[in-house]
Amino acid sequence: MSAMATITGQSRSARERLLAAADELFYREGIHSVGIDRIIDEAGVAKASLYKCFRSKDDLVAAYLESRRRRVTDRVEAAVAGHTDPREKILAVFDSQLESSERPGFNGCAFANATAETHSTTVDEATANYRQWFLDLFTELARDAGASNPAILGAQLRLLYDGVTQSARIDRDPHAAAQGRQVAVLLLDSALPKRRRRIRAE
Repeated sequence: MSAMATITGQSRSARERLLAAADELFYREGIHSVGIDRIIDEAGVAKASLYKCFRSKDDLVAAYLESRRRRVTDRVEAAVAGHTDPREKILAVFDSQLESSERPGFNGCAFANATAETHSTTVDEATANYRQWFLDLFTELARDAGASNPAILGAQLRLLYDGVTQSARIDRDPHAAAQGRQVAVLLLDSALPKRRRRIRAE
């Protein structure tokens, strides 16, 4: 292996360790309360490695939020892909939320937590993109399910998803996500055409 390949491999490994440490600490304790030195110690890398991989803490925060976004969207997309019926696809999003909220270390939405701490451009843009993704997903699924106003139903579903996440974190209620899914069923029953509901009932 060449010296350059070795250096590249080492840099990649350091980046992964830094991002893993930031992901755990930022999500559990908050972005402001966790300093760079703590992340470096947790990652077990030299301080120079941090600034080789990330120009600043803000860059590390951006990478952390992007990693969280990919994790959530990959999980939701996999859940949705497991169904063919549009209504079931919508409910699969809430099934995925239930699974996530029951995992050890669950601490709510990383983006809601981040915006509660700071309104930096990095955090605000990442959060806006993340929330737009959910709105687009719910709106598209509502359209496929035959909703007369998919934009409104999509917004309502995202609001429900947000509320369930916050309730599960703040109240430490293991039943919040299951109750949220039940509300989603009622919302779909009222918003989708009766013909589709009869097909589902059969």
